[in-house]
Amino acid sequence: MQTPPIVSAREWEEAHRQMLVKEKEMTRARDALAAMRRRMPWTAVDKPYAFEGPNGPATLLDLFDGRRQLIVYRAFLDPGVHGWPDHGCVGCSLMADHIGNLAHLNARDTTLVYASRGSQADLQRIKTRMGWDIPWYTITDDFDADFGCDQWHGTNAFIRDGDRVFRTYFINNRGDETFVNTWAFLDMTALGRQETWEDSPAGYPQDPPYEWWCWHDEYGQREPSRWFGDPDPDDPHDPRPARQAEGSGCCADH
Repeated sequence: MQTPPIVSAREWEEAHRQMLVKEKEMTRARDALAAMRRRMPWTAVDKPYAFEGPNGPATLLDLFDGRRQLIVYRAFLDPGVHGWPDHGCVGCSLMADHIGNLAHLNARDTTLVYASRGSQADLQRIKTRMGWDIPWYTITDDFDADFGCDQWHGTNAFIRDGDRVFRTYFINNRGDETFVNTWAFLDMTALGRQETWEDSPAGYPQDPPYEWWCWHDEYGQREPSRWFGDPDPDDPHDPRPARQAEGSGCCADH
């Protein structure tokens, strides 16, 4: 493995000082992006949507749980996905593992829920197995198709004015990485995420992206697999990376 130079503590401090300049630039850029999001136009949601929840039928307005803002993550805990019926999608499960105490979001008048096409009985069984305490609803209509997340995961933000609901933002693909602190922790380490798309020094350990992921209760029990399938050659918007060629040292940005 080709390691970086080994230097004195004083030289290390100087190198870190230079990196902090870049860190602050990124922080300011993130703040500027958030400010632009707050100025995005809204679009009204006039179509009625129906969900099933732990307490029975629910509307989109019900999902707000009385708060002003709503965030809905479309998770693929659906019949037919890899691992069903014991598990849901590996990636969506990894996302769910990172949801902490929602009291902090709620304190800012904001509700977070997950939505899938699995039945309430299936969702509750998997939630219990995985230790998730997330409000989770069953999609029963075109909600996911209408909001860009019927084929791939996605996170929609809504706001309400009384009984009127508006869509304010949407994040999908790699944008959802911000909700997974595993990536943030790995990104500050010497080896990074250890995935083949990363720009790392020669000889660093790397595996194909996605394929090393597993359900948190089955690491070490399953061989790495391409659980998410191959990209559809007829779909130019399919975000899945092409299968890595044998012996290749890189992969398309995912």
